[in-house]
Amino acid sequence: MSLSDKSPIPPPTRIASWRLPEFGPLVGFAGVAGLGFAFISIADEMVEGETRGFDSAILLALRQAGDPKQPIGPQWLESAMIDVTSLGGVAVLTLLSVLAVAYFLVARRYASALFLTVAVGGGALLNTALKIGFARPRPDLVDHLVQVQSLSFPSGHAMSSAVIYLTIGALLAQSEPRWAIRGYIFAVAGLLTLLIGVSRVYLGVHYPTDVLAGWALGAAWALLCWLVARWLRPQDHETERVQERK
Repeated sequence: MSLSDKSPIPPPTRIASWRLPEFGPLVGFAGVAGLGFAFISIADEMVEGETRGFDSAILLALRQAGDPKQPIGPQWLESAMIDVTSLGGVAVLTLLSVLAVAYFLVARRYASALFLTVAVGGGALLNTALKIGFARPRPDLVDHLVQVQSLSFPSGHAMSSAVIYLTIGALLAQSEPRWAIRGYIFAVAGLLTLLIGVSRVYLGVHYPTDVLAGWALGAAWALLCWLVARWLRPQDHETERVQERK
């Protein structure tokens, strides 16, 4: 065979950086770092008293002029906000977490069930420790439209809803091959988290910075959970293949 008969060696195929397996975890860890920095910045400004003007302006803007007892908007809006805020309460989030863990157990996704339990429990402990550490009282500028008993910073409803809704969304989305459905799952989880946080400020039981800090830290924890879920995903897929063979 002559040299002219030899086929030329094709050049190596270049792979886009965003398709590399390392890209997702790197972006995820960058997101965790950014959200963590946002929480630390808000907490630092809050401790120094720099957020007082911002918090007061928004709380008062959500009440009728000259009457801190009456929120703006029609009566149905207040009722709707009370209903929405219950979606981030301990009872609802605990029930949702138990049902989600039960689903993963029935589906034999044992790693996901264990992981969700640890993620939810860890998030709850972290929020409790931070509330005690910062010991910020509840707002006293406006009347509280629902009863509250715990401390204010960071918002437990905002942080817990971000942790639980986003983590469950990540665990559900990881086994869904269609991007449109993945996007829908995360959109629903994000919308619920957003509405719950807004309801806490509207009802006068949290400063806006309480909610912003809760969102930032809860999203950071949920994103960290997503990174671990990617690591656990092969175990769940292996279980699914075993079930299909049965």
